[in-house]
Parts: sequence; structure tokens; C-alpha cells
Amino acid sequence: MTTHDMSPSPSSPGDERPEFSVIITCHYEEKSIGEFSRRLISTMGAMGRTHEIIFVNDGSTDGTFDHLREIIDANPSVTAIADIFRNSGQANAISAGISLARGRNHIFIDSDLQLDPEELPRLIEVFDQGFDIVSGYRSERQDTALRSIPSKFANMVMRRIAGHRLRDFGCTFKVFNGRLIAAFDFGPHQPFNPAYVFSRAGRCAEVPITHHPRRYGRSGWRLRRLLDYFTDNLVGVSHRPFQYLFFLCLIAAGLFMLRILFAWVADFTLIETITPGLILNVILVHLLLVISVLALVGEYVIRSFIRQRGHPNYVIRHLVRRDPRTGEIERE
Repeated sequence: MTTHDMSPSPSSPGDERPEFSVIITCHYEEKSIGEFSRRLISTMGAMGRTHEIIFVNDGSTDGTFDHLREIIDANPSVTAIADIFRNSGQANAISAGISLARGRNHIFIDSDLQLDPEELPRLIEVFDQGFDIVSGYRSERQDTALRSIPSKFANMVMRRIAGHRLRDFGCTFKVFNGRLIAAFDFGPHQPFNPAYVFSRAGRCAEVPITHHPRRYGRSGWRLRRLLDYFTDNLVGVSHRPFQYLFFLCLIAAGLFMLRILFAWVADFTLIETITPGLILNVILVHLLLVISVLALVGEYVIRSFIRQRGHPNYVIRHLVRRDPRTGEIERE
């Protein structure tokens, strides 16, 4: 069963939508999910704001989903838990949570205890000032260089693509205006991508948050996944790379024409001696540039073809959710 048929229905009398939907993805978090859920539920309860909590198990085969079953049975504020057939990536797991959400706004946070749920009120306080998106940024990041360096480069590119000068796009701790999220129809055929949302948002803010070393397991964000994420943003969010390429070629052609015109009226030689080695190097550089452009266009075409086939990016194996009117738990 996919989540395509699980989008939230309009609220009815006695079924008022909560102010916030808190969506948490889990990937091999059996050792951390108990402590995390207790801290999150306590924090949200102390704020006194209407909310629902949704957990999505991203294909973990350990005891993560068994712990989630216990959590939803014991906590009325937890309204849904979903178990995806196989690991589909955090973006798809978040999409599954979004499709189950009923709240007017959305909160995302990781469950690996690298972020403190207790700092959520700080983000909400800024969000209440009228911002469309409030994002946490890890002021003292506790990750290895193999993870941090590619992330810094990705953040630099994302600032150009999203049109906002944020320091830490990769931090999952975020609060979104629900209308922005709903406009993109995220689901099994449209994975969640914060860059898409940021590119359409008006007012955005960042709040410094504490970042801890990972206590258990390993992050699902490997170098390959970071590369995939970067490429998807490059070819999916922005048409600017092709514009930049066009203007670069146009400028280069203009300079070359000026070079020819200048040579007619002046005795000008850019290079005294042209050797076969120089010619081969120039040809090689131009060949690599052409191949890079073709690879970028090919990536765009392939991704468009895959999307047109209509295959779901994730499928839900088990779904447990609470009826918002009666509070009874339904298992699917």
C-alpha cells in the first residue's frame, strides 16, 4: 500500500486541525528512539500548543518499529506511525510523514539525539513572528570532516539555488508554514526537498542550536547520497546553471571576436609558440567541458524519464494511526 491514498481529509466539526504536525524519521534508532520520544513529547506538552506527532520508520530492520508501536499506544499525542518497506532515504520518509499530517504547520527533527528537542520552543518563538520558515543551524557541528566538508560545499550551492543566505540547509530541525509544504504535493511521486520550498518562501530565519556527536549507529547521509541530493537540486530546482553556461559561452565568443578584431589593427600575439602539446591540452579542456554539460543534460533527461514512469519512491508496509475524533488506534 502506498501513501498516495492517505492524504489528510479536510477537517470536520469536532476534528479541528492541530497547529503543528511534528514529523520524525527513524533509521536504525532502536537505542535512541525511547529517550528521544520522551523528551519530544514532554517538550511539546509543556508548550501548550495543539500538535500531533508522526513517526516514520525508514526501512529499519532492527527493533525501531516495535518501539514505535509501544510509543503510540502509550501517548495520545502520537497520532501515526508508518513503516516503509525498505530504506528509501530521509526525503521520502519525510514525504510519507507529510502525507499523514493534518497540522497547519510542520516541524521536522531527527531522532538520533544529535539535536535537542528541548530547543524547539526557540524556533517556535521566532516562527510566531511571522516567518515562513525557521531553520536551526549547527553553530558547533559535531561531525567528521568527511561529512562536514561536502556539506559546506553543498550549502554554498544551495544558497544560490534557494535564494536565501542560510548557513545550514542540511540541518533537519525546521519549522515550515504548512501552506508552503502543501503547495508541492509531496508524496510517493514527489519526494520532499527543502530547497524547493525555500525557493518559494518569503521570510526565512535561522536559530543557532546545539549539535551533539552521534551516540548510536551511523548517519544515512553518505557521500554518495550528498552527491545525489546536490545533483537533484542542481537539475531540479534551478534553471540557472544553463543560463550561466549560455552567458559564459556568449562572453567567451565576444572576447574571441574582439581578439580577432584587435589583431587586424595591431601586431598582437597572445602566444608566441603554438606547440602540438598546447593544442592537445586545449582540445582536452574543451572536450571535458562538453562532456560535463552533456552529463548534466543527461541527468536531467534521465530523472524526467524516471518520474514519468510513475513508480513510487516508497511504499508503506505497516501504518498505525489514531482516529482524531475518537482517539482509537487503527492498524493497517
